[in-house]
Amino acid sequence: MPENSFRLYPYRWVVLAVFMFTNLTIQALWISYAPITGPAAQFYGVTDLKIGLLAMTFMLAFIPLSIPVSWAIDTYGFRLAVSIGAVLMAVFGVVRGLAGADYNLVLLSTIGIAVAQPFLLNAWTKLPAQWFGIHERATAVGLVTLANLVGAGLGMVLTPLLIESMPIPTIQLIYGAVTAFSALLFILFAREKPATPPCPPGQEVRALMLDGLKHALKIPEFWLYLTAFFVAMGIFNGISTWVENIIRPRGFSPADAGTLGAMMLVGGVLGAVVLPPISDRLHKRQIFILIGFIFAIPGVLGVAFAVSQWVLFASAFVIGFFLVSVGPIGMQYAAEITYPTPEGTSNGLIQLFGQASVVFVYVMEAARSGNGAFTPALLLSAGLLALGSGLILRMKDPVFLPAK
Repeated sequence: MPENSFRLYPYRWVVLAVFMFTNLTIQALWISYAPITGPAAQFYGVTDLKIGLLAMTFMLAFIPLSIPVSWAIDTYGFRLAVSIGAVLMAVFGVVRGLAGADYNLVLLSTIGIAVAQPFLLNAWTKLPAQWFGIHERATAVGLVTLANLVGAGLGMVLTPLLIESMPIPTIQLIYGAVTAFSALLFILFAREKPATPPCPPGQEVRALMLDGLKHALKIPEFWLYLTAFFVAMGIFNGISTWVENIIRPRGFSPADAGTLGAMMLVGGVLGAVVLPPISDRLHKRQIFILIGFIFAIPGVLGVAFAVSQWVLFASAFVIGFFLVSVGPIGMQYAAEITYPTPEGTSNGLIQLFGQASVVFVYVMEAARSGNGAFTPALLLSAGLLALGSGLILRMKDPVFLPAK
C-alpha cells in the first residue's frame, strides 16, 4: 500500500462526538434513580431493592445480549448497531417519563433502555479502530469513557436537585427528550468509516467474529484482565447503585449521595483525560491498570468509614481517578493482546464481564449489617481490589507497532 493511502480525517472527531453524546445520555438514564432511592421508593410505593433493580436491570439485560450484539457490530458495522441502540433508548426513555407513578411501566421501559445499552457499550473500541490511528485509540476510548462518566455524574447531581422542584416523572421525561436528541444527532452525523484506512496495512484487518472469540479466550492475560475488570465494575456499579443507602446510616442526605457520586465521576473524568494519553505516549498499559487498583483501595475504605463530608467526597474522588479512569486503558489493552480478534468482540466480552458484576451489586445489598450499613461489603471490595492487583501483576504489556 502506498505511503499516502492511509490518513487521519478531521471528521473522526465529529463521529466520536455524536457517539459520546449517546453514551452520555444513556448513562444518565441508568443512574438517575440511585441518588434518590428513598424518595423514589416512597413515590412508587415499593421497596429500596425494587428501585435498585432499575439500575441492575441494565446489567441483567447485558449478559444475554452482549455476544449477539458484538456479532452484529462486527458483521454490520458500528453505525447501524449504535443507531438501533440509540432509537431504542430514545423511545423507551420518553416512555419512562410518561409512565407517571406506575412502577411496572417504569420497569418495563427501563428494560427497553437496558436492551439498547449493549449496542452502545460494545462499540467503544470498534469506532476508534475504524477512524483513529493505533497510537491514539486508547485516547479515543478514554474520551468515550469520559462521556459515560459525565452522563452518570449529571444523573447523580441533577436528579436530587430537580426533585426539589418537580416530580420524578417530569425529570425522567426531560432526560428522555435529551436522549432522543442525542439519538437524532448520531443518526444524522455518524459515518461507518473514512474513505481510506487510518493506519498501515494489517493494523485494520481483524479475524471473523467466531474465530476471534476462540482466539481471545486462549490468551491467559485476557482472562486475567476480564477477572480484574469484573472486580472493578462490581465495585463501581455497587457504589453507584447503592450510593444513597451506603451513606444514609451515617446521617448523610440524598444531596450528599448525589455529590458523592459526582465526585467519584469527576475523578474518573479527570483520570480519563490524563491517563490514557500518557499510556498511549509511553506505550504502557499494565502499570496504569495496576496503579488504578492499588490506589483505589484507600478510596473504598474512606467511603466505608467517613463521617465528615470532605473525607467522604475526597475518597469518592480517589476511587474515580484511580479505578474508573483505567477502564479505557484496559479495553485498549485487551484489543491489542487479542489481535486479530475483532474490536467489537473483545470489547463485548469485557463489557459482558463488567455487567455480570450485577452479582456483586446484589451481594453488597445482601451483606448489609443489622443497622443497614454497607461496611462489610465495602471491606470485601477493598480485599478484592488487593487480589485484583495480584492478577494484574501477572499481565504483560502488548507489543506496540512503531509510531507513524
